[in-house]
Amino acid sequence: MNIKVNDTVVVIKGKDKYTTDKKGNKSPKTGRVLKVYPKTNRVLVEGVNIIKKHQKPTQQNQSGSIIEREAPIDASNVMLLDPKKNVPTRVSIVEKEIKGKKTKIRVSKKSGYEFI
Repeated sequence: MNIKVNDTVVVIKGKDKYTTDKKGNKSPKTGRVLKVYPKTNRVLVEGVNIIKKHQKPTQQNQSGSIIEREAPIDASNVMLLDPKKNVPTRVSIVEKEIKGKKTKIRVSKKSGYEFI
């Protein structure tokens, strides 16, 4: 999986693909990755795939309520956002030597930007 926490991603499939403004213009929905689940190939993206969860009353919360929160979506439904061109991009993994150590770096295929 080439997506990590705090990456900015664009939704490319699903019900949250577009957000509509007041004029009716559609634009792709973007968000920051909050958590990655590599075993199930899912990611939790801020502001995407909002669900309503019914919460029972507890000692801290005396009245029960309905909470809106994010749910994980499949990692194949999102793409990394290229910060240089501000478009979704695929990435390749390149080995580079930094300070005498070989490290793997993700590199954008569109602009060559290195995600570190």
